[in-house]
Amino acid sequence: MKILFGALLVFALLLATCLIEPTMAQDSLNCGGKCKGRCSKAGVSDRCMKYCGICCQKCKCVPSGTYGNKHQCPCYRDMVSSKGKPKCP
Repeated sequence: MKILFGALLVFALLLATCLIEPTMAQDSLNCGGKCKGRCSKAGVSDRCMKYCGICCQKCKCVPSGTYGNKHQCPCYRDMVSSKGKPKCP
């Protein structure tokens, strides 16, 4: 009985680790906070926040400042829309 209980406990801990790790990774990136800073001076802030969030989740980074500095995040810089224009604000 002790062996079964121990095995179930180890399984539960492994399962919990697998479920918690991705959530913690998203929190440490904090796309919402970084995009809020990036879009703080945007004329259409809701659109800026939407595309910044998409780019942040995919690229795992957001350039500093409210404009420019895209050299800090090449993935963010190189994403383009279906029309060939820069996707990330």
